[in-house]
Formats: sequence, C-alpha cells, structure tokens
Amino acid sequence: MSVFRGRKPAYVLLTFMAVLPWTSFAMAQERVPLTLAEAEDQVRGGEPGQLALLAQAEAMQERAVAAGSLPDPVLRVGLANYPISGGSFSTEGMTQAQLGLRQSFPRGRAHGTEKLRAQAEVYNQDAGARGRDVLAAVRIAWLDAFYSQRAWELMSESRPFFVDLVTITRSLYAVGRKSQYDVLRAELELSRLDDRLIKTSLAKAEAQAELSRWLGQDAYRPVAMKLPGWDRLPSLEDLRAGLAGHPSIAAAEAGVAAQQAAVSIAEERKKPGWSLDVGYGYREGFLPDGTPRSDFVSLSVSVDLPFFGKNSQDRRLAAALGDRSAARQSKVEVTARLRSALDTEFARWNDITHRLTLYETQILAQSKDQVQAALLAYQSDNGDFSDVMRGYIDDLNARLEHIRLQVQRSQSYAKLANLGGVEQ
Repeated sequence: MSVFRGRKPAYVLLTFMAVLPWTSFAMAQERVPLTLAEAEDQVRGGEPGQLALLAQAEAMQERAVAAGSLPDPVLRVGLANYPISGGSFSTEGMTQAQLGLRQSFPRGRAHGTEKLRAQAEVYNQDAGARGRDVLAAVRIAWLDAFYSQRAWELMSESRPFFVDLVTITRSLYAVGRKSQYDVLRAELELSRLDDRLIKTSLAKAEAQAELSRWLGQDAYRPVAMKLPGWDRLPSLEDLRAGLAGHPSIAAAEAGVAAQQAAVSIAEERKKPGWSLDVGYGYREGFLPDGTPRSDFVSLSVSVDLPFFGKNSQDRRLAAALGDRSAARQSKVEVTARLRSALDTEFARWNDITHRLTLYETQILAQSKDQVQAALLAYQSDNGDFSDVMRGYIDDLNARLEHIRLQVQRSQSYAKLANLGGVEQ
C-alpha cells in the first residue's frame, strides 16, 4: 500500500521539495574532499584518551588539596563519674557532663600534597604526549589514504596503455608478425595490473578504517589530492633542543618528583605525629561551705611513639628509595629512546629527500624515454616485446615510487614534528 494514498499531489510534491535539499546537502558533504588540515583540527580539540588523562589529572589535583587539609576534629560528649550505687548527678563531687574536642596533626601532610600534585602533573604531561601521538597518527593515516587513492588513480590512468598493448600484440599476431607468447605476456601483465588495483583499494580501505578511529565517518570521504608543504626541517640540533621539552620526558621528570615526595613521606613516618585535646566538664551541687562546685577545663597533647615500628619504617623508606631510583632510570630510558628515534627519523628524512631529488631529476624522465624507445623498436620489428612490457612496468613503478617517497617524507616530517616539537 502506498504511503501517499489519499494525499493530494501538491502535498507530495511539497514534501519532496522540503526533503530534497537536506538529502542533497548530506550527499554533497560526503563528497567534499577531506583535507589534512581538517583532519588535524578535529583531533586538536582533544580525543577521548587525552580527555580521560586530563580528567585523571584534575581528580589528582583535588586529592592533593584534600591530602593537605587537616582531618576533621573529633567531638566527644560524655558523662563521667556517675554514682551507680545511689545518688544523682549532684551527689558526688567528681560527677560531671563532659564536652571535648580533639584535633589531630598527621605527619607528612605537605609531602603527601606534593606527591599527589606531581602525579597530577604526570597525567597532564601524558595527556600532552598523547595529543602529539594522536596528531602524528592522524597525519600518517591520512597520508596512507592519500597514497592509496593517488596510486589507484595512477594505475587506472595507466591501464588503457596496457589494454593498447594487448590490442597491438593481438593485431600483430593475427598477421603473423609476432608470437602468441607476446599476446599471453600482455594479457598477463594487464591481469597483474588489475590485481594491483584491487590490493590498492584494500590498502585505502584499511587506511580509512584506521583514520575513522579518530574522525568517525569523515574518514571515508575522498582524500584531498594535495600534500602538505613539509619540505623543510629545522636542524638536528634544534630538533634535539625541542626534544628536551617533550611531554613524555616531562612526565618522567614529574614521576621522579612524585617518588622524591614519597621518600620524604617515608622519612616523616619516623617522626611523631600529635593531636590536641580540649575538654570541658560541667558539675552540679555545692561544697560543704555552700559554694557551688566549679566546672573543669582540661587540655592534653597526645604524641605518637613510632619507635616500636622502626623495622617497618626502615623497610618503607628503602622501598621508597628504590622507587625513586627506578623513576630516575625510567627518565633516562625515555630520553634515550626518544633521542634515538629522533636521530633515526632525521636520517630517514635526509635519505628520502635525496632519493626524491634523484627521481625528479633523472629517474622519471629516463623511465619515460625508455618506454617510448622500446615501443618504437618493437613496432618496427627491431625490439622484443619483453622490453616493451618491462619499460611500461618500470615507468609505472617509478611514478608510484615517486608518490610513495613524497608520502613517506611527509610521514617522516609528522614523526619528527612530534618528537622535536615542530609547530605546524
């Protein structure tokens, strides 16, 4: 049964006119190319993992404030020395209603606050490091999608030439000028090209799936066919200087500070804590001379005696010293690992740059000339078909490799920008 039965044609037309612009707008949005700058902007505002770390940092800051506060005072209300064999509240001179207040002053409160604030700084710096890592990952995934899409387009553009080779060899074979081997070889290379197209489509789908982890459905839009202009880098010395401020190193440094505070807390445990008690006792009745009984005020100080747990305190201090040593070594390891990664990536950047120069000044032109020379020789019966096929394949591979090197250099830049703190 039609959903429009019983409705006037004008109403149906107006409905379609109202819905069509929104549908067209949604479809147009899906076709808008996804630029690298847009992908970067979407993750710069914060992604779930980074926001979770920031929330943990904020929670730790609140714990630090609480750790530095005094514990709540304790109110004591009681009745003391009430006679049980007979009498009343005013019978005995020592009977009294008591009201007391106790305030404790625990050991190491300041160091506890310091430790928690250092741990909050660890979370903050980890969030900064994750923000850098996510930005680099988005750039790399976008560039992978760019390469797959551009490679697919290039192979699709080259396919007609391989089809022409099949047509030419079939024609020459029909008039007896070439062998069936040439025909089979041309058909085989065409099939191999189709196989490469399928693999490239799969690679693009995988890159988009990786990108969707951060961009959602926007990752499946076509990729804008324009690479970023990342063709210049700061010097290695400048990058190393920037590495010193990497959030991962700052997080390791904050971890050392937290363990230093833990050492101070363990040392404070050897000192006595104390508490203050203030009390008021109310009495009724009279002395033998008729004078009203005086009320009582009491003041006492309680002191911890941490001497009997000396063995456990020494063990806690030794454990805290071990944790501090581990944190320091962790910082050394993180710094060395990041510096090694920076030096390796900088060498890779230079290697790729040199290869790109070689391709752009020599290899691309040479491979194109080789194709034309091999084809002319084959058509004039002065060359082998295998030379023609090798020329076409080498030329296609050279152009694909040129694109791949451009993408790899941009990916290398993204990694170096993460490590060296390059603003882009």
